[in-house]
Amino acid sequence: MTRIILSEADETPLPAVLSKGFEAFNGPFVGEHGYKPLRLMVFRDGEDAPAGGIHAHCYAAWLHVLMVFLPEDLRRGGLGTRLFDRIEAEAMARGCVGAYLDTLSWQARPFYEKRGYTLFGTLPDSPPGHSRYFMMKRFARETKEPPHV
Repeated sequence: MTRIILSEADETPLPAVLSKGFEAFNGPFVGEHGYKPLRLMVFRDGEDAPAGGIHAHCYAAWLHVLMVFLPEDLRRGGLGTRLFDRIEAEAMARGCVGAYLDTLSWQARPFYEKRGYTLFGTLPDSPPGHSRYFMMKRFARETKEPPHV
């Protein structure tokens, strides 16, 4: 008999089981563009613990930005731009063709739009009274000019 158990525990074997199954099932389709985590951490001078950063991964040739956080005192000084420049460059080096993320209506949509991200979907009432915006950006590819004859 099959059992279904609901768990709110922080640690269970489920993530490893799902990841292994996911990779096995999708591997033939994504090939070399399998799951590759990217963690970009920001440290204040003299501190050992990260103050913020970007939690993301590359999968199926796309950078998926899962979480971004900078404390208030580290915002609006160009650090967010530097972080995104760095993580997008790393994603391109890993063969990604673009990036996608979601942001809530009170968060950083204008910042992402300035970086070239465009809206491709909206989930209303997430949470009620607000919206969740799904955004993407295709990376520019270098093209080589044919030699002049």
